[in-house]
Amino acid sequence: MKFRLKKISEQVIIITGATSGIGLTTARRAAQRGARLVLVARNEDALKQLNFELTKKGAEVLHVVADVGIEEDVKRVAKSAIERFGGFDTWVNNAGISIFGRNEDISLEDQRRLFQTNFWGVVYGSLAAAEHLKERGGAIINLGSEVSDRAVPLQGMYSASKHAVKGFTDSLRLELEADNAPISVTLIKPAAIDTMFVEHAKNYMNVEPKLPPPIYAPEIAADAILYAAENPKRDIFVGGAAKFVSSTAHYAPRIMDGIMKRFMFKQQQSNMPARDKTQNSLYNPGSDLQQRQGYSGHVFESSLYTKASYHPKTVATLLTAGLVLAAWWRLRESAAVRQDDRQVYLPEEGQQELQRDIPDASYATH
Repeated sequence: MKFRLKKISEQVIIITGATSGIGLTTARRAAQRGARLVLVARNEDALKQLNFELTKKGAEVLHVVADVGIEEDVKRVAKSAIERFGGFDTWVNNAGISIFGRNEDISLEDQRRLFQTNFWGVVYGSLAAAEHLKERGGAIINLGSEVSDRAVPLQGMYSASKHAVKGFTDSLRLELEADNAPISVTLIKPAAIDTMFVEHAKNYMNVEPKLPPPIYAPEIAADAILYAAENPKRDIFVGGAAKFVSSTAHYAPRIMDGIMKRFMFKQQQSNMPARDKTQNSLYNPGSDLQQRQGYSGHVFESSLYTKASYHPKTVATLLTAGLVLAAWWRLRESAAVRQDDRQVYLPEEGQQELQRDIPDASYATH
């Protein structure tokens, strides 16, 4: 069934997790483009501040304090949007949280809580959106991750929740398509993004966690979300690294296992001692209204790979170049992981061989 999604300026957009990171960035960019917004989060003070900020700039905004892990809260979000704006056109299930630590060390209570937010929040939001959009038409956009396709150590339950989000999203899409429902269902799969992700996560390790490079700007993810709100897309990878991880996991899973075992433990552990274990947002909202944490290394401010993926028929060459660069960058950073204050590098001949395989033009793909 063919259908047309409205322009952003004509839409009412619901965004969960709207006061931090990707959600906050998406809200601000959508407001700039004229969308009417329903902003959802647990932090009432942050929601009020954001409402004031965007309203002052001319946007029409409704904020709803809600925990997406509670079905009644999510239903109240939909009801509030209908009462205020007469309905909605796009529902973005963005809210999420992580836990760093080995699976055997993490309490079952914490694991269930993570799933309540990351998975059931997406289920509740998607079903509420589908019920409304079957008659109106529109888009459901769910935030997965590069770990939707490839689990990583030290974030096992987060990986599991994003696998579950992918499975649910894919099955929902098929069912709606079989019913000829005028609803686009998109799964967004970001690579590591410079947001408050680490700050909000619960940490079981003895050191502060960190995200493995390459790191991308939240604006890239926000733009992907807004693109999907206007253009039906099945999946969008945010950053070439996300596609590289997914493809390698599919075609060479044991090779990826080896890379993960060798590098991913250390790449997720900083040299800083862990902060107070109670400083996280697993159960209660934390500090919000920050788009970025402020990653100290290089942050890719754009991704030609992601932009190219919007039009695969015309830019297949750029897609390939983006994948090559993402692979090179991830391997380069993996090779420089610190172990006991010493740098571990790939053999020089290995670096030279890898670089020979990368066209000079690929350095401009992000």
